[in-house]
Amino acid sequence: MTEVSRAVFLSYASQDAEVARRICATLRAAGVEVWFDQSELRGGDAWDQSIRRQIKSCALFVPIISQNTRDRDEGYFRLEWKLAIDRSHLMSAEKAFLLPVVIDGTSDDDPRSPERFREVQWTHLPGGDVPPAFVERVQRLLSGTGAAVPHRAPSAAAVAGDAITQRARSPGRSARRTGLWMLAALAAVVALAIGYFSLDRLKRPPPVASAVTSIAVLPLVDESGESGQQYFSDGISEDLITALGQFPGLRVIGRSSAFQFRDSKENSRSIGAKLGVAHLIEGSVRKSGDVIRVSAELIDTSDGSIQWSEHFDRPYKDLFALQDEITHAVASALKTRLLPGGQVAPQSERPPSGSLDAYSAMLQGRFNLRRGTEEGYQNAIQFYSRATEIDANYAYAWSGLSLTWSTFGGQFLSGSTAQDAYAKSRAAADKALALAPDLGYAHAARAQLLEYADLNWPGAERESRRAVALAPNDDVLKFYLAQLLAAFGKLPQALALTQQALASDPLHASYYTQLSTILLSLGRLDESERAIHRGLELDPGSDTMHVQSATVALVRGNAEAALEAARQTTPGIWKDVLVAWARQVGTDRNAADAALKALIDKWAGSADYQIAQTYAIRNDPDSTFDWLERAWTSRDSGLILLLYDPLLARFAHDPRFTAFRRKIGLPDPRA
Repeated sequence: MTEVSRAVFLSYASQDAEVARRICATLRAAGVEVWFDQSELRGGDAWDQSIRRQIKSCALFVPIISQNTRDRDEGYFRLEWKLAIDRSHLMSAEKAFLLPVVIDGTSDDDPRSPERFREVQWTHLPGGDVPPAFVERVQRLLSGTGAAVPHRAPSAAAVAGDAITQRARSPGRSARRTGLWMLAALAAVVALAIGYFSLDRLKRPPPVASAVTSIAVLPLVDESGESGQQYFSDGISEDLITALGQFPGLRVIGRSSAFQFRDSKENSRSIGAKLGVAHLIEGSVRKSGDVIRVSAELIDTSDGSIQWSEHFDRPYKDLFALQDEITHAVASALKTRLLPGGQVAPQSERPPSGSLDAYSAMLQGRFNLRRGTEEGYQNAIQFYSRATEIDANYAYAWSGLSLTWSTFGGQFLSGSTAQDAYAKSRAAADKALALAPDLGYAHAARAQLLEYADLNWPGAERESRRAVALAPNDDVLKFYLAQLLAAFGKLPQALALTQQALASDPLHASYYTQLSTILLSLGRLDESERAIHRGLELDPGSDTMHVQSATVALVRGNAEAALEAARQTTPGIWKDVLVAWARQVGTDRNAADAALKALIDKWAGSADYQIAQTYAIRNDPDSTFDWLERAWTSRDSGLILLLYDPLLARFAHDPRFTAFRRKIGLPDPRA
């Protein structure tokens, strides 16, 4: 425990632990240190003294107020509240310390809440859904740039300011950009902050209990006894994630985080704590001939108890009906229901013909695509093509084929071979849209093609917005739109959505790269560095992580740290780029010149944007703009980073920068 802390202390009644966990996860995802006691057995001198020390040294005290705290005459949280109030009396009136949060309809005039809490403005976070405005406010208060928590005003508008939800977007980092399907398997569930506000407080709705619960679907174990069948068990797991995500009041953890616990020996309580969920689904899949057996269990992570379990034996031909049966059985066990008229999968991944062979080929295509390797993309193309051959009307498979071709072309190809890949992507996207004009992924396929092949970013944004409008529950599509909006300089929105994505997919390593990039572009270097360190903990072998680590070091002027990041990178284009970058801020000018020459000799035409960045680090504006022009000629997709690239920021006020921005179709971020 340090003497001076920038931590937030969450205080809550035990009945509100799940909601408190959600708030904690969102703040931690934003890089905020949170003290959040999750033990069920409170007591003991050592524990008591630890809590007292934390309250004495935390920067913000957040009491979580609800009907539960109102109804309980006794509880340790009341002692925590007293300790915090006692400390607040020693502070000046301008000091922000008490930040009450109410999670239901409890009135801020409630006489059972401490008078000291009622003197300041309450923040309404129904069910623990945390809007970006609240996260940003906490960050401002911790940094000392925010105003103290205000005394309550009679205006409802003043109170509502903390519950404004911004649908923010998050950017990508790698100049050879990661494809849409590689951004996330299922990214964040965007939180909707619904305020309980009224101009007439007498008309405020009565208190309601939160219906929100949370769950993670761990990858079902493949027990088929045959090699190469993991795609099938993973496909059933992902179908369950997607289907459960359609139920209101149910927060479903994204695939990337949940699948990190494949074959894990950790107990359910430990996994639940890391993912911030109240329930887990575990189980297995066995496919033997024409029969499928699925075993599934619903586990309470607080004590590891099994709340529901079932074995399903069905003919393979009834796979789709089986998937729906499992989904509704789990939802029933959670006492969760669809809204009237709702569907389990409004944007269906199933073939219109009902062909299981086409569906299986699609699953194998998606499985290979997520490998992210050149071989994986090639295999994915074969399987997606096979799915469309079996069912020529399979729009979802045509969309996947288009996305794979454009990603493959942008990642691994150049020149005429890349253009050939883009032509195949265009044909597949056109086919998908002709078959299913209301399929979100068909519009996403066209959006990515416009971005990669044509560098038509306004067009890509329009298609991406259409995709999100058609599939509002699909956060992969939202995350992709976030990249495009970040490219237009809308960084606060990008930051907010990235934080929400991490709240839903808290162990998704690449999200920390995105978070670090945005924070760095906003000049928040310490937070950026912490984010990339967390990303490296989750994925120490990621070249993208090392690129971002080197970028942070370069902005700090730390040549040795940048070189160390280069040493950790796989031999190839990125290693050569990082070495050239690091040498430019070192003291050996001969080494700097040699590294730059080697980069140009080896990668000109493939890394023109990175060469421009290298000249920017050298503070050579003429050469920087020369290579930016070359990057435009070669249609280097890294140009989408232009408006939020910290390595080019020093030239943002150069008239040539403005002229070039207009030339390539990027808007004025100040407009």
